[in-house]
Amino acid sequence: MDKTALICGISGQDGAYLARFLLDKGYRVHGTARDAQMATFYNLSMLKIKDKLSFHSMAPNDFRSVLQVLVKVQPDEIYNLAGQSSVGLSFDQPVETLESISVGTLNLLEAMRFIGSPMKLYSAGSSECFGNTGGEPADEETPFRPRSPYAVAKATAFWEVANYREAYNLFACTGILFNHESPLRPERFVTQKIVKSACRIAAGSKEKLHLGNISISRDWGWAPEYVEAMWLMLQQEKADDFVIATSETNTLGSFVEEAFLTVGLNWQDYVISDQTLLRPSEIMVSRGNAGKAALLLGWSAKYRMRDVVKMMTTYRHDD
Repeated sequence: MDKTALICGISGQDGAYLARFLLDKGYRVHGTARDAQMATFYNLSMLKIKDKLSFHSMAPNDFRSVLQVLVKVQPDEIYNLAGQSSVGLSFDQPVETLESISVGTLNLLEAMRFIGSPMKLYSAGSSECFGNTGGEPADEETPFRPRSPYAVAKATAFWEVANYREAYNLFACTGILFNHESPLRPERFVTQKIVKSACRIAAGSKEKLHLGNISISRDWGWAPEYVEAMWLMLQQEKADDFVIATSETNTLGSFVEEAFLTVGLNWQDYVISDQTLLRPSEIMVSRGNAGKAALLLGWSAKYRMRDVVKMMTTYRHDD
C-alpha cells in the first residue's frame, strides 16, 4: 500500500497502536509532537516501532506550524489524536484543553482547505460529548450534552469537522470513541491506576488504592482494535461520523473487582473511598451503540471489559 499517513499526537496510547497498525498495512508513517527532538516517544519504543517512523515538531494551535508540516509530508491520511486527553485534568486546565483540541482541529481543517490536495482527515471525538443519556445507548443521532471542559472541547471539534465537510466538501470525519484501554495508558487514567495498584499490592506493596465514585458505569473496550475503526473510516467512499463502542457497560467497582481477582485478591481489603477525587460534574452511565459501524464499516468489538482487565494485568513489556 503506497500511502503516507500523518498521526498528530503519535506518542499517546492511540497514536502508538495506530502507527503499528498502519506500518503493518505498508504505510509510510509520520508523527508529530510539540517538540519532536525532545520527546521520548516511550510508547513507540515499547511497541518496538520507533525507528520505523518519521517525526516532525508541530504545535497544533499554531496555523503556520500545521501548514508547514502538511506541505512537507503531503499525507494521504491525517489522524488527529493530539490535544489534552484527560477529563479530570480538563477541570484544572480548561483553557489549555479547549485550545489544544478545538484550535488544533480547526487549523488542520483550514490547512487542508488551503492546500487543496485530496487529503483525508480522521478526528478523535469522545463519548464524553453525550453527557448523561439516562442509561440509554448513545448513537450518532444522540444530542451532545457535555459535562466537562474536555467534552466541550471535543464537541466543538466535532462541529468544526462537520462544518468543513459540508461547506468545503473535505473528506473529514469524527470517530466518537467510548472508553478504550490498554497497557499504554498513563497512570493518571483510573483504569491504569487500578491495574498498577493491584499488581503492586499483589507483589507485596502495603499501599491502599484511593478512588472516587466507583458506582459510575462505562463502556470499556480494547484500544488496539479501536484504531482499526479509525482506519476503516478513512477507507469509505463518503466521509461520515461513527460511534465506536462495545455496547456493554460495567461499573467502575466491577472493573476494580476484576483487576484484584485477576491477581488473586479481594478488592474490598485494599480500596478506600476518597471524596477529594470526586469531579465537579460526573457522567453516571455511559453506553454506546456501535450498530452503524458494524453495518457500514464491518467493525465490531471483539473484547469486553473483563478481557481488557486481564490483558492489562498480565501485560509484560516484552509482549
